[in-house]
Amino acid sequence: MCAGESVGMGFGHAWQPEVAARSSSAVVPRDVSVSQPDRLVMKRRNRLSRSRDFDAVYRQGHSTATRYLVLYSFPREDGDGEGPRLGLAVSRQLGGAVERNRLKRRLRAAFDELPGELSADTDYVLIARPGLGEAVEGHGFPWLVERVDEVFRKERS
Repeated sequence: MCAGESVGMGFGHAWQPEVAARSSSAVVPRDVSVSQPDRLVMKRRNRLSRSRDFDAVYRQGHSTATRYLVLYSFPREDGDGEGPRLGLAVSRQLGGAVERNRLKRRLRAAFDELPGELSADTDYVLIARPGLGEAVEGHGFPWLVERVDEVFRKERS
């Protein structure tokens, strides 16, 4: 008998786990939406994802820092009118992949909560400093929104 064959079947076919049970569509019917329609979510085109974009912001932009966050900003020359773009840098010092991704989701959501006073043709890179994850867990999401707003206000002044 080969590894992966079930005992007692006798057909020689490998046992296949039920894949549909792991997908989200098996839990929620397709016609039911689990997203919040009244909230705006940052679109992918409004994110920095290429390393050359990050490098341009780091090298040519200017930085502003607070206790928990560092913000780099750089005005784009192309003026495409897509709005501000945000890149996030969360170090491994802040935890494992699950904690880092959770913090990135929260930072994006906090960025979405900012007033519309941001320059439309600017790239931003927000760097999380050690201790931010624990502070967010202790103080909550509204506290994080205040910290993100604080670093953006400091950058504008």
